[in-house]
Amino acid sequence: MVQADDVQALREPDDIAETRVAIDASHGCERLEQRVVRYAPGRSRERRLEGVQEVLFVVSGSGTLHIAGRAAAELAPFAGAFVAPGETYAVENAGPGDLVVVAVRAPADEGSVDDARRRDVVRYEEQPVLPATPNREFRYLVDEEAGCLEVTQFVGVIPPGKAGMHSHVYDEVVYVIEGEGVLHLDGRETPLRAGTCMHLPPLNEHCLENTGSAPMKVLGVFHPAGDPASRASGY
Repeated sequence: MVQADDVQALREPDDIAETRVAIDASHGCERLEQRVVRYAPGRSRERRLEGVQEVLFVVSGSGTLHIAGRAAAELAPFAGAFVAPGETYAVENAGPGDLVVVAVRAPADEGSVDDARRRDVVRYEEQPVLPATPNREFRYLVDEEAGCLEVTQFVGVIPPGKAGMHSHVYDEVVYVIEGEGVLHLDGRETPLRAGTCMHLPPLNEHCLENTGSAPMKVLGVFHPAGDPASRASGY
């Protein structure tokens, strides 16, 4: 687990994107790579996805997503976006402030995209609220309804308090969007706050506790796809 601001920022020449690799194989996460990207005003260099797919989440700022061969899609806070394997994309930030995005890459197999249901951008406010025990809720962003068959991206809302320990069968990376709390994992209690990035391996029992007075919002991305409310163990 790391705080995004504590990770060294990388910038390629002639690019507006400043990238921090928060979670990858060096952190024990073999399937997923989580990056926090800060786009200055302007248009980024194009990036092509080879053998991987990528889901994006806008933390702050606004701009435009350009995927080669299709009409541009508008980006705004709490929007999720999907870039399929083999596609080339660029992000344009009209400014004046920075555009901050959490990007997660995952492996891709043949048949990972349903072109008939494909959506480049999914807006949080347009998605239905779904229950997750106990007294928690979430909204899907990029999932099979957006044509992404192997990865699930969602925003979860955690009320003040602590749930029971539980585990999942999928590999997951989490980013704290708002709020503060504690991660209970492997017998340790680690403080959480906005900008915290973490990896939750399959079948590892854990709990996200909200120690604040307001709901905590988290971004979750997992592979293979499934239901955020499902549990391998615990209640």
